[in-house]
Amino acid sequence: MERKLVVSSSPHLKSPEDIQSIMVDVLVALFPVALMAVFLFGYRALVTMVIAMLAAMVTEAIILRKGNLFGDGSAAVTGLLLAMTLPPAPPWWVVVVGSVVAIAIGKQIYGGIGNNIFNPALVGRAVLVVSWGGHIAGNVWLKPVPFGFTADMVTTATPLATKAASLGDLFMGTVAGSLGETSALALIVGGIWLYYRGHIDWRIPGSFIALVFVLGLFDGGFSLTRGLFHVLAGGVLLGALFMATDMVTSPVTPVGKLIFGAGCGIVTMVVRLFGSLPEGVTFGILLMNGLTPLIDNLTLPKKFGEVKKSA
Repeated sequence: MERKLVVSSSPHLKSPEDIQSIMVDVLVALFPVALMAVFLFGYRALVTMVIAMLAAMVTEAIILRKGNLFGDGSAAVTGLLLAMTLPPAPPWWVVVVGSVVAIAIGKQIYGGIGNNIFNPALVGRAVLVVSWGGHIAGNVWLKPVPFGFTADMVTTATPLATKAASLGDLFMGTVAGSLGETSALALIVGGIWLYYRGHIDWRIPGSFIALVFVLGLFDGGFSLTRGLFHVLAGGVLLGALFMATDMVTSPVTPVGKLIFGAGCGIVTMVVRLFGSLPEGVTFGILLMNGLTPLIDNLTLPKKFGEVKKSA
């Protein structure tokens, strides 16, 4: 008899979303940030982003032996996120190495998307910080020149290094920093889009930002301005909205998400206040990525109808 019905294994609930559609939404969310970076730093920012994305996509296509360069879009997102953590004009080869490491070591070595333990873009950045820190830290930060697409650039210190910048400048982005660290406004717009599309949960960025704010209040004495400074300066918003919320490397339980975000915020501020580096977002997120399986295991809800075993 001819089969009339074929039932596959569970789950049977289908979603119209797939990996590619989610990655396209992330790229859309990053568009205001990328646009602001080009507006502030000119063609140099655009070149850095293009190199990072192309290197990431080519690396993944070679490893997977696929001719489709864009694929599911995750490599493009990884490359763009890596670029967002870099200065506006690092050497091209530094960008390429970071992207190759992010895809090959941060992602594909674990089996590809969905299997990686750590955020791939941050793995790439961490390797660059340790190996070629002189090219992405120190006196490499360009002073923003709005509308100066081809203007000559001069270097200046970042707000985290000087501990001095107005909240207005930090909010709009007219300060030196990585491509994705400057405009808090652009990052918030992108984060709202991701939240609207249902791709991020408020718990991780909420607890992350809250802990940074609370601990920042006591930087040099109690001050609301200092708390807001630490939220708006550096990579806190970029990390909280776009990297800590990575659904592959973050907890799945509601309580776990709160713990994860809080841990990211605590480690970030410990590095900022007591470490030798001015920024700790990268290490905070990577450390908590490693603890994600433990957090999930400790916060899993009890099964419905579960009965305790008798002694």
